Amino acid sequence: QVQLVESGGGLVQAGGSLRLSCAASGRAFSSYAMGWFRQAPGKEREFVAAISRSGGTYAADSVKGRFTISRDNAKNTVYLQMNSLKPEDTAVYYCAASNSIVVVTTPARYNYWGQGTQVTVSS
Repeated sequence: QVQLVESGGGLVQAGGSLRLSCAASGRAFSSYAMGWFRQAPGKEREFVAAISRSGGTYAADSVKGRFTISRDNAKNTVYLQMNSLKPEDTAVYYCAASNSIVVVTTPARYNYWGQGTQVTVSS
């Protein structure tokens, strides 16, 4: 079992930045691929970014060049640095852990989920 707790969400103006954190407890954090997803009201959960066990990363086209995912295995934490935020980035952001060896972008491939943190970007 892995428990995931997100933090760092909040209200920010367009063009601003936020850094989300996801702290993991339980089984060895370094053995999981990690991902960030988001869900806006009335929309399906969508992939944002992921990082493999070895540190390889992949981001959705909508956030490439603006968002960066990283992990600190010593702290059992994965981060999502979000820059140049836009109102359309407003959503609940979820952290997830996958048993996959490689980066995965499909929610069904993730085994554990956090409770989510709200990000609101005002125009």
